[in-house]
Amino acid sequence: MITETHGLTDEQRKLSDTVRDFADHVVAPAAYRYDTERRLPLEIVRQMGELGLFGLPFPVEVGGQGKDYVSLCLAVEALARADQSIAVTLEAGVGLGIMPIYRHGTDAQRDRWLPDLVTGRALGAFGLTEAEAGSDAGATRTTARLEHGPDGDEWVIDGSKQFITNSGTPITSVITITAVTGQVPGRDGRTAPELSTILVPAGTPGLVVGPSYDKVGWHTSDTHPLTLTGVRVPASNLVGARGRGYANFLRVLDEGRIAFAALATGAAQGCLEEALRYAGSRTVFGGSIASHQHVAFMLARMQARVHSSRLCWFDAAQKLVHGRPFKAEASVAKLVGGEAAMANARDAAQIFGGYGFLNENPVARHYRDSKVLEVGEGTTEVQLMVIARDLGLTA
Repeated sequence: MITETHGLTDEQRKLSDTVRDFADHVVAPAAYRYDTERRLPLEIVRQMGELGLFGLPFPVEVGGQGKDYVSLCLAVEALARADQSIAVTLEAGVGLGIMPIYRHGTDAQRDRWLPDLVTGRALGAFGLTEAEAGSDAGATRTTARLEHGPDGDEWVIDGSKQFITNSGTPITSVITITAVTGQVPGRDGRTAPELSTILVPAGTPGLVVGPSYDKVGWHTSDTHPLTLTGVRVPASNLVGARGRGYANFLRVLDEGRIAFAALATGAAQGCLEEALRYAGSRTVFGGSIASHQHVAFMLARMQARVHSSRLCWFDAAQKLVHGRPFKAEASVAKLVGGEAAMANARDAAQIFGGYGFLNENPVARHYRDSKVLEVGEGTTEVQLMVIARDLGLTA
């Protein structure tokens, strides 16, 4: 884990140790069972809420813990060592579920939704991705139009969303939806879609949560498609200014990439720890396999990836906390972290041999889970595009 030379406070180190202990003694023993059952263990989510994890980066005034984004990333990393699905439930619950409301919501919206969200009694979701839109948000097809209803002006929303985390749990309370609310002047005299974000409470008539996806990994994470047909919500459910949805969710995604990188670091760390343990105990030809240079070098590379990935997310998080630009650093962290997790999962599975091919082995679960770390919250190619732009390259 991160040492004091990396600038952690005593409080942050204590938090990291506490969540690591929780991951080892509560999350890890149950991970295989919930993975095979393909369901989110709400009892573990409740305990995470009792530990204050969902409220870490939010002020005490709104029910949070008054910590910072580094603290959230430390918790996400510690959980991901044991189970990426549980870690992403926290990462998405905070970054995608709570942050849009906290950063851009009205006082009334914060008063209504934050008390349950920051304590883990409820989960929020962010409905961005569509069949043809995600990183290319300008291709959004979901629409919202204002109509005058019997109780005042209402947004009427029609469209569909895909791959929405935390959208179908029994404790999901609200989903922030991106939708086209009109047209605005664009480049070269052409119009462009006006994107806004709107709160849709769970259970609103016309909102249909589709069956859970049959995914390669992250079996415990709750992920669903959504269909919205004539969904009506009050005009006051608009999050932030009309037409600012694009700018607002870019900030949300940039922050989320840092926490996603911390998750990937935890996954890479978990693979390293499992591989070290096994390589030290597995004997062949009279000695441990760790005594063979090719295995030792493989483990050394795994450690280098973990260290590099951790430094990247920590640097990006520190810039965020101190109010400095962090967009490119977040993309670097997400790129390095996702590749580190995937490479370490591959190497750990190789070190375990046949045992690494058994689903009950945490390494096998990391192998299945880690691929999405190169896809979710912006693919590897999107991160390269952001980094290239920061270098002044326009191609």
